[in-house]
Amino acid sequence: MKKKLISICTFKEGENILSLLKEIRKFDKRSDILIVDDSPEDHIEDILKKFNDNKISLIQRKSKFGLGSALKLSLIYSIKNNYDYLIQMDADFSHHPKYLPEFNNLSNHFNFVIGSRFCEGGKSDYTGIRKYISIFGNFFTVKMLKINLCEITTSYRLYDVNLLKKLPFEKINRNGYSMLVLIVWYLNKLKANMAEIPIHFYDRKMGKSKLPKTQILVSAIDVLILKFKDLFFKNKITSCESYKFNKECGLCRNNIFSKVNGLSKYKCLTCFNII
Repeated sequence: MKKKLISICTFKEGENILSLLKEIRKFDKRSDILIVDDSPEDHIEDILKKFNDNKISLIQRKSKFGLGSALKLSLIYSIKNNYDYLIQMDADFSHHPKYLPEFNNLSNHFNFVIGSRFCEGGKSDYTGIRKYISIFGNFFTVKMLKINLCEITTSYRLYDVNLLKKLPFEKINRNGYSMLVLIVWYLNKLKANMAEIPIHFYDRKMGKSKLPKTQILVSAIDVLILKFKDLFFKNKITSCESYKFNKECGLCRNNIFSKVNGLSKYKCLTCFNII
């Protein structure tokens, strides 16, 4: 049986996480779950004790290091722990766990699957200006980068871990939602066998959105940079040792590191210590 991991990156989602875990277990009782949390004041560890599930692991970071590094940490964690597949999802119920069985089914045929609001059958609860920004932003990104998917901007996705091992993690350094686009851009370069499933993207019921107001502009600039690279550079992905987990961080005692681009040093993805 394939070994699967569900990862959830959280920041100030203490009021959502317990309900989400209960809902996940309705649709997937076997997969391990990893939570990467950037808000120690939420006391996620105490919340998890109430759930009493020994297949859940928590990496507690001391402050807000950002979504991008949390996503990268979970990617490399899945490699370190020899998982076959990794599913990433949000903690605010915008990604409903009811789609997990479909992701699992498609993992037998594709090495990357994304939940799509914009393919046939997909739906989003966004209204007003948020709805049109979301539609235009995704359309602009897909067309500019010429990726054969209707949606590349959600973080509800499944990866074959063997595919992740080929990624140049030292070059995947964007924070926030640009990280999600950058990863798909590299997967496209690797000729990943990609698919999408229609999802209903729900608006959060509790808590506040963590999307910075400047993120839309930053993401647009990042897409233009990738387009420039497509036009003027070959962008051949070369294999290198872009991650490390055979050393222990002297500060936090964790052992998941990503290579620092252009240097022979590695950054701890839990506390950002450089070795």
